[in-house]
Amino acid sequence: QVQLAESGGGLVQAGGSLSLSCTVSGNGLRIVAMGWYRQETGLQREVVAQVTSGGETKYADSVKGRFTISRDSAGNTVYLQMNSLKPEDTTVYVCNARGMQPRHSGGFEVFDSWGQGTRVTVSS
Repeated sequence: QVQLAESGGGLVQAGGSLSLSCTVSGNGLRIVAMGWYRQETGLQREVVAQVTSGGETKYADSVKGRFTISRDSAGNTVYLQMNSLKPEDTTVYVCNARGMQPRHSGGFEVFDSWGQGTRVTVSS
């Protein structure tokens, strides 16, 4: 079973920094990509930043130059360093991991798992 454990977030003044981390666990996982999404109530999740197993990164235009996504050498923990935070960055950030996991009957199957979310509040 794939599990995601998020940490970080909280309250910060505009211009400040916060960091988020997310660790994915499970037996025999082959992680393809991990990332952070923004979750606004009633709206579809949108990607904030993503990193693939090959190290390729992508960012939402609104965070380019301010946020940096990275991962550990094991490839199962992803970090999001958020600098120069703005009030409009206030929302719930949700971690995502996708890849392949062993199937009980043999072989592998796709997984696409989400964390519980962590709230970031930026005061003006």
